[in-house]
Amino acid sequence: MTPFLDDAQVRRLLHIDALFDVMRQALIALSAGRVVQPIRMAMDFPHGVLFLKPALIDGALATKLITQCPGNAARGLPTMQATIVLFCAETGGTLAVMDGTWITALRTAVVSAIGADALTSRAPKVLALLGSGVLARSHVQAMRRVRRIDEVRIWSPTARNAARCAEEVGGVAATSAQAAVEGADIVCTVTTATEPILKGAWLKPGAFVAAVGAPRPHWRELDDATMQAHVVVDSREAAQQEAGDVILSGARVHAEIGAILAGIEPPPPAGTTVVFKALGQAVEDAVAARLVYNAATTSVSPPPTP
Repeated sequence: MTPFLDDAQVRRLLHIDALFDVMRQALIALSAGRVVQPIRMAMDFPHGVLFLKPALIDGALATKLITQCPGNAARGLPTMQATIVLFCAETGGTLAVMDGTWITALRTAVVSAIGADALTSRAPKVLALLGSGVLARSHVQAMRRVRRIDEVRIWSPTARNAARCAEEVGGVAATSAQAAVEGADIVCTVTTATEPILKGAWLKPGAFVAAVGAPRPHWRELDDATMQAHVVVDSREAAQQEAGDVILSGARVHAEIGAILAGIEPPPPAGTTVVFKALGQAVEDAVAARLVYNAATTSVSPPPTP
């Protein structure tokens, strides 16, 4: 029977530190054209959006089904839920089906942190998060692995959610998005917003913005002033077809992060305000799912109890 790995098993098998190198290599491979990955399919339904995201890299063949339902926040449920199917690239047979919610939260945050590591100075940082869900929590975790974070500010449209998240991550709840952002060195937008929630006028010069929401051509998290920054993306093709922040602002994409990591493209000049627009690429899910599957199939079962 095809094994199903539930959320608890995936959490046990996948640690955030294991993702940094494989995500860097996946981003480099994507920019180098070594990944088979069509643009994701998106289907609207009455309460949200269903995405289908397949990819093949180095024998890892997988697809992810992900739903984004903004109304789940009021139900106490994750706004994003995902399932990943991992296949044998030779036979097409199903190797495993696994809950992809934790994988999505971790690999998204790790990619943002890789961008921050490549595109910001090594000085201590003030981190602001617009959004207070699971992605906010994973982003704090990931950013603390690449930079010393002296202050974490959390803003959410729902004040109690911001307060709860701030307590969990050792941060402070901001009274407004502007209060969270002003003076921050790193700003992460991790929302389900369809209209801009970040204004460029709030950003300090040289700030780094990791924008991971708004994955549809008509959705935005960032206003036009924000998008006048130096824009780096995870996939140029995807950004130009899927990212409302890029499409609706007419922003110029300067480079892909994978090309910068590989040394093919130069990073932005020091002190430049940078927007890293990451749509979450299917190749990231494929390599993360392979990590989980390998850990599951090589783990040693405890001896039976006498």
